[in-house]
Amino acid sequence: MFRFAAAATAVAMFATAASAAPPKDTGEAAFRSLYKELVETNTTGSAGSCTLAAERMAARLKAAGFPDSDLVLFTPEGRPKDGGLVAIYPGKDPKAKAVLLLAHIDVVEARREDWTRDPFVMVEEDGYFYGRGVADDKAQAAIWTDMLIRYRQEGFKPRRTLKVALTCGEEGGGQVNGAAWLAKNRRELIDAGLALNEGGGGAFGPGGKRLTNTVLVAEKAPVTFTFEVTNPGGHSSRPRPDNAIYQLSAALQRLAAHEFPVQFNDGNRGFFQRMSKIVGGETGAAMAAIVANPTDAAANAVLSKDVNYHAYLRTTCVATMLDAGHAGNALPQRARATVSCRILPGVPIDEVRAALERAVADPGVKITAGPRFFPESKPPALTPAVLAPIEKVTAQMWPGVAVVPVMEAGATDSSFLNAAGIPAYGVSGLFFDPDLGGVHGLNERVRVQSVMESREFLYRLVKIYADQKD
Repeated sequence: MFRFAAAATAVAMFATAASAAPPKDTGEAAFRSLYKELVETNTTGSAGSCTLAAERMAARLKAAGFPDSDLVLFTPEGRPKDGGLVAIYPGKDPKAKAVLLLAHIDVVEARREDWTRDPFVMVEEDGYFYGRGVADDKAQAAIWTDMLIRYRQEGFKPRRTLKVALTCGEEGGGQVNGAAWLAKNRRELIDAGLALNEGGGGAFGPGGKRLTNTVLVAEKAPVTFTFEVTNPGGHSSRPRPDNAIYQLSAALQRLAAHEFPVQFNDGNRGFFQRMSKIVGGETGAAMAAIVANPTDAAANAVLSKDVNYHAYLRTTCVATMLDAGHAGNALPQRARATVSCRILPGVPIDEVRAALERAVADPGVKITAGPRFFPESKPPALTPAVLAPIEKVTAQMWPGVAVVPVMEAGATDSSFLNAAGIPAYGVSGLFFDPDLGGVHGLNERVRVQSVMESREFLYRLVKIYADQKD
């Protein structure tokens, strides 16, 4: 699930950076072939097979000389199409914690009649790759697989073991989530001291200038609440003051006026600290001020004019659906509202429900939380050991481009890793156009140059992590 849109809007009119020179050819033709095969393997929940995609990537690795003992294909019980792959590249130091490289291989649904091109045929046209998954997330999955092949071909001997996990079910298409399944059932396969995943990346601005290279550090958790009011009802010819619809409407008005407090973690704190210097002006000053004092009402007011900044600062809850009444000539006996919350990492659901109950201030409105798909987990610390290599390679490839930590308003499979005690960060070096290339929508695309530079960026970055000391 591709993210980091707000970082693009934050600097679209302010930052400038030099373009990177294209990397030299280091097996690009073979990578293109692998990438194309992965994109053209349908992995939607309705008609595809992640298992087939995993098997094809395993075959690529085996053909490159990887022994069967280092290739683990797994399939959740009773779900033959929801499989995945863990590939191991052994390190020299068995005591050193591994580096895990995660990518999901399932994709969002795509109907041929809606697309300009066949969504499951990868097309290169006018400097772009088109096809479902070319960006989300098969570019990174292909890069990870290709990277192991490159390392093996050149005889790279890392200190730390490298593990590539290609998993299903991230997009919520009804498939078993492979990252969650591995964390619960085969933790030893993915155990690592550091994990790199999707979620971070770059933004192109006007004229194709690179603006920022983001690192996803923290993620909000989506949780749905139901507000419900019940009433004896009656005939509509005899209205009564305790109407269920009116009572619910009043509660929703109070919800609309409620603001959760500003709270910081390494993701959103780092974002506002670094963006304050890039954006400048009144907005930049407000960014710096709110980091210094989260209760600064004036800074909050300035930043909250932007829906992205507003969401970055706090937990949010918003009404999204209504269901009320049973007949046009009857007083409503029941009224329900669906309220979608995006909860800051580390904040318990019960705490959010209690805040909603205080805001509504009506015991007649029953508030219940739906199931939580993503686990509660605290974001990992953004230490110099994690951040410095990203800054180093970014400076090498794109001089002047700022590395900016972010907190995502949604969630990725990193949530399952963090909950399992494996610190996970979204890093890709994959740059997108301001419209995000139709990810999750029609005619998904990504620049050819962007994919090739991401391949080089991650190749260099992982080498640094692979040889890091404890």
